[in-house]
Amino acid sequence: MASALDRDWSLARMLTPEVLPPLLTGPRGTVGGIALQSLLNYAFWAGLAWLLGYVLFRRRWAARKIIPAYPAGADVRRELGWSLLTVVVYGTVGAGTLWLAKQGWTRLYWKLDAHGPLWFWTTVAAAILLHDTYFYWTHRLMHHPRLFRWFHRVHHESVNPSPWAAYCFSPLEAAVQAGIFPLVACLLPIHPLAFAAFMVWQIVFNVLGHAGYEFYPPWLLDGWLGRFLNTPTNHIQHHESFRGNYSLYFNYWDRWMGTNHPGYEARFREVTTRPR
Repeated sequence: MASALDRDWSLARMLTPEVLPPLLTGPRGTVGGIALQSLLNYAFWAGLAWLLGYVLFRRRWAARKIIPAYPAGADVRRELGWSLLTVVVYGTVGAGTLWLAKQGWTRLYWKLDAHGPLWFWTTVAAAILLHDTYFYWTHRLMHHPRLFRWFHRVHHESVNPSPWAAYCFSPLEAAVQAGIFPLVACLLPIHPLAFAAFMVWQIVFNVLGHAGYEFYPPWLLDGWLGRFLNTPTNHIQHHESFRGNYSLYFNYWDRWMGTNHPGYEARFREVTTRPR
């Protein structure tokens, strides 16, 4: 009997030739189409985090609020305004990446059978690792005094960010952030569905990093997983201090380069051991 994975893979194989090629020529592949998809992706995940953490479970989760105060309404509106510009930039870079694919200048492939399921998920993992490296070094670069004002200052206006800060970038920084799109497409033989899975990963992790709550248990940093995985506390501390904690998904670049905030572990333990 075929497994559920086999059935899902067979269905994807049947649907892919009908669904994906229009991305190159249809409205979903235009600047506006990709911007709309980015906006809906952002609105869903950031909106869900806002609903849970700032409306439904605000009191129940209060002890896990990394910064006990809540962002002011003006800050949230500012984050939303800049995020609308960001999705336009993402739409522009995304459409440009699809144009490169149409010219045959990327390594995107359209037939799932070309590489199979193992390669499919390997490229998702590879895209995540590539993005983590790309983010760390571009993030550190944008903290250079000569660049910070032009690229990264807008994002750091959210000292106590909300989930809506996930895409709160200046247009210049948004262009840098979107640079991962053509980089992945040109370096990795990746299927568009694998690219979509990577994009879901990035927005979910991004929103969690800005949601303002610590979700991990106190013992996380006692084992290898805590030394490998980043936490919301890690990124919120970066917003507070403007230094250290430059990595995104994983903590190895900060550990290797000595850029973890010296108070990170103590701050994590303080947040996760508060009485409820």
